[in-house]
Amino acid sequence: MSYVFVVDTDLHPLNPVHPGRARILLSSGKAAVLKRSPFTIVLKTSVEQPTLAPLRLKLDPGSNTTGVALVSDQSGQVVFAADLSHRGHAIKDALQSRRGVRRSRRNRQTRYRKPRFRNRRRPKGWLPPSLQSRISNITSLVHRLQKLCPVSSISMELVKFDLQQMENPEMCGAEYQQGTLAGYELREYLLDKWHRTCAYCGRSNVPLQIEHMQPKAKGGTERASNLTLSCGPCNQKKGTQDIAVFLKKKPELLARLVAQAKAPLKDATAVNATRWALFERLKPFGLPIECGSGGLTKFNRTKRGLAKTHWLDAACVGRSTPESIHAEGIVPLCIKASGHGNRQMCGTDKHGFPIRHRQRQKMHHGYQTGDLVRAVVPEPLKTAGTHVGRVQARATGSFDITTKPGTRVAGVGYQYCRPIQRCDGYSYTKGVPYAGA
Repeated sequence: MSYVFVVDTDLHPLNPVHPGRARILLSSGKAAVLKRSPFTIVLKTSVEQPTLAPLRLKLDPGSNTTGVALVSDQSGQVVFAADLSHRGHAIKDALQSRRGVRRSRRNRQTRYRKPRFRNRRRPKGWLPPSLQSRISNITSLVHRLQKLCPVSSISMELVKFDLQQMENPEMCGAEYQQGTLAGYELREYLLDKWHRTCAYCGRSNVPLQIEHMQPKAKGGTERASNLTLSCGPCNQKKGTQDIAVFLKKKPELLARLVAQAKAPLKDATAVNATRWALFERLKPFGLPIECGSGGLTKFNRTKRGLAKTHWLDAACVGRSTPESIHAEGIVPLCIKASGHGNRQMCGTDKHGFPIRHRQRQKMHHGYQTGDLVRAVVPEPLKTAGTHVGRVQARATGSFDITTKPGTRVAGVGYQYCRPIQRCDGYSYTKGVPYAGA
């Protein structure tokens, strides 16, 4: 199981402990629960001059999910692991919906204000809100973990694919050409670009080979735009034919493959657009930052025989990765960014007309929507029983609780609720324990 974070009476971070040790501290009354997610206990006695074992925080930023791992450089033990799911697509959809409503409203020639995009200047380093949210999610988690455990350094995957190295391998030395890392950058790029399937027959879960769309015998280059993936039979059948000759009876497939070969990876583009911004946002933490590439991460993971997951990829980021990674029994924490709601004061229908008004007050009877609560309702009432879940607060005092299985309990009085963890814009669930490759 994942280790448990420990802080002293002054909320200073201490070394994480084994769950069994944390259970003993809680049962003996020497500690109390401080946070449920990630699980943290606070000691009731002070610790004078504690001996701290430094941990390395490793990040594998992604467009949809970012892998996070806390690893000890000395022992290779994974102390904490998490998969952080972003909400960039939801933000983009919300902004597009708002833009459509505003445009349709202005086109009706009403008295509403005119568009003001022409007199606004974007600050230096501006990023779209959908990309900025990814950076904010990662930095907020780093800030939180820094307060819960002794983090001494950070390793992050700065680039998903080293595109410059693929174009000119000599720029990074002969190690990429002749060493054990040869081809990892290019191979991982092609696997993501062609969805790990044969470009010609669409077969998956078979050994795939790198294939030249325009053969080298006819002037084809080694550029990534001229490479694709194919299974052994298709590669042998194509031989030295040009792709236009090989697929002359399949014009639709030919047009799709040519377009896909020239198109960049959308997810990789989103990561590349935020890589340096994330790097600059991590500098104020005052920790040394090590950078690596996606090809190096896959090389480290394959060499150590680990499975393909986001948090295990994070554990293998950078050249400082220990020779042996101990991750058996680790239960990753699945963190999903849900946001704090919106500032929209009035909802609208598809025509832009108001349909509901939002209350200005968020807190009701000491609770706000999204808080994790435990409600113990006595027997005579209709909702009798013990309910644990997220609460939907109302001014009337009659709350709705969404429990873990997804069921909804309506009409629970606020006086029966006790807070477990306040809403922080994220939802937490436990992942699948890692049993080894």
